[in-house]
Amino acid sequence: MKSFLSAGALAAVLLGLTGCYTNPETGRQSVILISPAQESEMGAAAFAELRTKEKVSHDPEANARVQRVGARIAEAVGDQLPSAKWEFVVFDAPKTINAFALPGGKVGVYTGLLNLAKSDDELAIVMGHEIGHVTARHGAERMTEAMGIGLGAFVVDLATQNKTNNTRNAWLVGYGVLGLGGALKFSREHESEADHIGIRYAAKAGYNPMAAITFWQKMDKESKGGKLPEFLSTHPANDTRIEQLRAWMPEVLLLYEAAKRRDR
Repeated sequence: MKSFLSAGALAAVLLGLTGCYTNPETGRQSVILISPAQESEMGAAAFAELRTKEKVSHDPEANARVQRVGARIAEAVGDQLPSAKWEFVVFDAPKTINAFALPGGKVGVYTGLLNLAKSDDELAIVMGHEIGHVTARHGAERMTEAMGIGLGAFVVDLATQNKTNNTRNAWLVGYGVLGLGGALKFSREHESEADHIGIRYAAKAGYNPMAAITFWQKMDKESKGGKLPEFLSTHPANDTRIEQLRAWMPEVLLLYEAAKRRDR
């Protein structure tokens, strides 16, 4: 009985700390236990450490390109990241087709991505996507989810403490499978949301959102051969991703046209 009361008390504390966050671009609401200030501190610390471990590129053309696109995307983000201290860094890794963004406005782009994303439009799509994860607070949301899964496992463990070992193990394994499935779906939804936010940022910054289609077609060719089934992946299948991007085009092309008129 005391164990269940302890679990209930812990759940009550977590719920008391809960905050509700509304995504400024999509309107989706989420429950988050981590404060924006904590996120920014963790992001800045992680970025500083990464800069000591990864080789930073000093190529003037690559850096100018990332700074140029990053500044326009940051302007499109506006006050959605009020505490952002923007940094855009190029990492010298020609075989790494990747980019990332961390809370606090810290953005890294690998030279392998710059080689694949030939146009600024395509680069803006990727940088917008990564920054979209930050403004949507996906990292803090995943941390909150992990807390919930941990609490759930604790409750299951308490509830089965008087059962046989086989019964307890069966319950814990079953809970683990359900938790993994939920986490994968959660991650895929975050990726799709970041896609949507990212093309909105790119369009608002005056970059052609149609570049999202060409970029993911390139990525699809790069990833052929070793793809997991979508239900086992943390990312949507490339075909699914491209289909979603096409569906959003009427909306974001209007933002793009408005940005072009504004810049004339």
